[in-house]
Amino acid sequence: MRKHSPGNERIKHRYFVYLREARGQSEQTIDAVARAIGRFELHTKYRDFNAFRIEQAVAFKRSLADQISKRTGQSLSKGTQLKMLDALRDFFRWLSREPGFRSRLSYSDADYFRLSEKDTRIARATLDKRVPSIAQISHAIKCMPSKTDIDLRDRALIAFCLLTGARNGAIASFKLKHINVVERKLVQDARQVKTKFSKTFTTWFFPVPDEVRQIVVDWVRFLTKEKLFGPDDPLFPATAVDCPNGEFAAVGLLRTHWSNTGPVRCVFKKAFASAGLPYANPHSFRDTLVQLGQQLCQNPEQFKAWSQNLGHESVLTTLSSYGQVRPERQAELIRQLATTPSNLRPANLHELWRALQNSDLAGIGGCLPKPK
Repeated sequence: MRKHSPGNERIKHRYFVYLREARGQSEQTIDAVARAIGRFELHTKYRDFNAFRIEQAVAFKRSLADQISKRTGQSLSKGTQLKMLDALRDFFRWLSREPGFRSRLSYSDADYFRLSEKDTRIARATLDKRVPSIAQISHAIKCMPSKTDIDLRDRALIAFCLLTGARNGAIASFKLKHINVVERKLVQDARQVKTKFSKTFTTWFFPVPDEVRQIVVDWVRFLTKEKLFGPDDPLFPATAVDCPNGEFAAVGLLRTHWSNTGPVRCVFKKAFASAGLPYANPHSFRDTLVQLGQQLCQNPEQFKAWSQNLGHESVLTTLSSYGQVRPERQAELIRQLATTPSNLRPANLHELWRALQNSDLAGIGGCLPKPK
């Protein structure tokens, strides 16, 4: 059985260039698309794309339920199947418009790469996420050692994530000049920081326990005063490795950035395991901060500022992606509303309605009748 099709490889190369240059897709996204197309080619025994038949799409779709994930060793989840089929549908729609394929493929042929409505609902279902509490994060930090330079860095890394809500991808690329501990802010400059969608924005330190902020302040002072790091040196330097006794071991810090986010996740895994707590990944800290914002913010303007601090242009993004109310809190709120309906004062409803008209939630506000 052949391992590839020269014609397919040329077409895929053109498509990946299109995704990169015309659609502005990231390499990570393109890699995921390449894996999806590769699975389909393997299923068809690398038949040329110009020999595509809708029966191939149907058979491949059915085969996904029996395929095993290399990462988990279990059957592919509905969410993974959905992403894979969406990528293939987009690819074949693009292919149907390309010279040499227009007479062989129709735009609607790509629709056969689609899960059933039932499976799509399952794939998109929102499950309860494990979100660490402020107390759990603080406990994990307190349990971390602080003897070596590496210990201090790892401890500051977790404190920094809670203090700023920075994304995992950005953490490894921050430089010292991006943080200002006096003004309590972090400048996420997309020209040098790997922010999502290459967005530039400023994050002001979130109101978390002051000991968390102090750990970050002490770390910045340690780098600048004791290590003599400059503005362009990394905020979280990579680990220096040596083999003095014939075995590789961490010996200190380099003046270079981590090349990827793997070491960041390793720090989090080690910290929470040592504290006897379930693993909380760096991104889950953003959920923690949104829950904190829901408790602290007293009006729509405050929550809008909180949302912007996370790098969100729309409050809807914050609410839909991170703002799910925990089941126990949901039950508590509903019981309160049932026993004390007077808490819903008309003045508050009017205030919320006016705020919706003037905010990025106007699309929702415009659909709501004015309170009486």
